[in-house]
Amino acid sequence: EVQFLESGGGLVQLGESLRLSCTASGFVFGNYAMGWFRQAPGKEREAIACIGFTGENTYYTDSLKGRLTISRDNAKTMLYLEMTSLKSEDTATYYCAAVTPEPSEYYHGKYFNMFGDWGQGTQVTVSS
Repeated sequence: EVQFLESGGGLVQLGESLRLSCTASGFVFGNYAMGWFRQAPGKEREAIACIGFTGENTYYTDSLKGRLTISRDNAKTMLYLEMTSLKSEDTATYYCAAVTPEPSEYYHGKYFNMFGDWGQGTQVTVSS
């Protein structure tokens, strides 16, 4: 059974930083690209950062470039997301998932949840 367990969210102040973690299980983690999605109230869930199966290739949504760093530890089947200079519009529930396609400098389309499974997510609330 594919499972994702996100953690690290919480209530933070404007301008602060946060590190989210995701524990994945039920599949061969090192064989898949991974990604972070977020869903704000009243909005669609969107992919904001993805990383290739080796960790070499990454993707960041344009609006968040420079404030996000995605990383992975294949030995621990862990995915991470560092977020800096948090803004009120970053308030959302954050999810991780295996994604397709593999990030590439030549690909400029959307990223999709490979297995269709979602975890509970972790809530990030940015307060002024």
